[in-house]
Amino acid sequence: MSTTAIRTPADYEAQLQKYYFERSEEGRAVRVGEKEVSEQAAIVARYSELFSRAQVEALREAEHAKSGDERERLYRLRKTCEAGLVSAELAEQEDALENAILGARVTFAGEEMPLRSAQARLAVLDAYADREALGELERSESARFNDDRLALMTAGEQLEGELSGERDPVARNEEEKAISLRQLEQVLVAASEATTEAYGRLRDTWFEKLLGPERDALPTNAHVHYLRRLSPLASTYTKERSVDVCMASVRALGFDMTAIPNIHLDLEDRPQKNPRACVIASDPPDVVHLITRAQGGLADYQAFMHEAGHALHYAGIDPRLPYTFRRISRDHALTEIYSYIFEAITREPGWHALHFGLSDAQAQESAQATLFLEALLYRRYTAKLRYELGFWSNFAEEQGSSPRDYATLLTEATGIRYDPRGYVADMDSGFYSADYLRAWIRSAQLRHHLIREVGEDWWRNANTGDILRDLFAEGTKPTSEEIAGRLGFDPFDTGPLVDELSAV
Repeated sequence: MSTTAIRTPADYEAQLQKYYFERSEEGRAVRVGEKEVSEQAAIVARYSELFSRAQVEALREAEHAKSGDERERLYRLRKTCEAGLVSAELAEQEDALENAILGARVTFAGEEMPLRSAQARLAVLDAYADREALGELERSESARFNDDRLALMTAGEQLEGELSGERDPVARNEEEKAISLRQLEQVLVAASEATTEAYGRLRDTWFEKLLGPERDALPTNAHVHYLRRLSPLASTYTKERSVDVCMASVRALGFDMTAIPNIHLDLEDRPQKNPRACVIASDPPDVVHLITRAQGGLADYQAFMHEAGHALHYAGIDPRLPYTFRRISRDHALTEIYSYIFEAITREPGWHALHFGLSDAQAQESAQATLFLEALLYRRYTAKLRYELGFWSNFAEEQGSSPRDYATLLTEATGIRYDPRGYVADMDSGFYSADYLRAWIRSAQLRHHLIREVGEDWWRNANTGDILRDLFAEGTKPTSEEIAGRLGFDPFDTGPLVDELSAV
């Protein structure tokens, strides 16, 4: 690329908006099963002029000449350009892996099904032995792609280190997130240890209720989808009611999602549709997709509420903000705060009584079930962060060749037996686990703040919506830690989180 093709920051931002829109829409089409073949590489090729080392340096120079919000905006554009260079280099390899996984099949009980359908099926199989059998098939088939995943991961790490100038992946991510991952690990582990006794009581109760007395002492992670669905409660939390109940729950906070035309709902069940619910903000606040695949059970409601928080955040951004502060953040910790606070509504006993006609005792039991899942996932992600810090700290020497303590840490933390073969597939890029965990801390702080400012009925009070609406309008500009300060908390104060996870 010649120097005459280098774009000004303003022009670069405008073209980046188009690029992200196309990639988001392509990713959405594949994720929801509308397309069977990913063509991300073609999009990357069309916008290849956006990503060059010369463009990175031009943005770096512009960044260093500014201060305040403008410097932050240019920093995020530069980091995006670096990430785009990595994508451009690896797009064909990423497409090949995605398409191979889409084409993977397993045969269970005489039926051939896509690998992703097998993952979804695990949530609805009632027989313990059937889940064990299908889980082993799913893990084995998924593990076939580990070499390809590792090759892609290694290539991406080498490029990111080269472009950023920081070869240490932990240090690089700490700089991007503007936090100490080691300090975060320390406070998270301390919070996990402080709630171990409470979790043990919850685990024993709900393993018995959900998996039955014939379960193994350490059930495999084949049962996690079933646990998260709370399948024995499925007759109460039917998939047919999930949309109406969740819409009503959101409406109680002052948000009518049917009157927000820029939120596009995709709730259909397709064989190739990824079972994991998500929001794809193709062009916030104008085009925001909320995608779920209901299977019945309380997990449908939790997933919908979680993604509603994301969707309302992105759709509620002030459109006058620069595109960078509408779409690009330093990490994912900010928007996860809002997904968690909406999902927290499903842990309120009053919500269960209100929408499902349960007695006080039944509502308390259902709320306890959701607390069990929250504690399980928190402990899983804390263990995952510990594993990932070790993995990446030793990556230069080991090149990801060993699962290290992946299975040991996750098994000890959760009481569920994890397979060492999952060590590559169970890893999101950029220490996303740390972002989830920061959001866990922040959401508990926000809930505490809402109780203090609005009252115990915060979960069905329009005043909560007013507070959230003001936060949503700021887009992706603030950091999670800045939100903590506004709420009157130290960013690493896990007191509210420990209180929530200990409320057995």
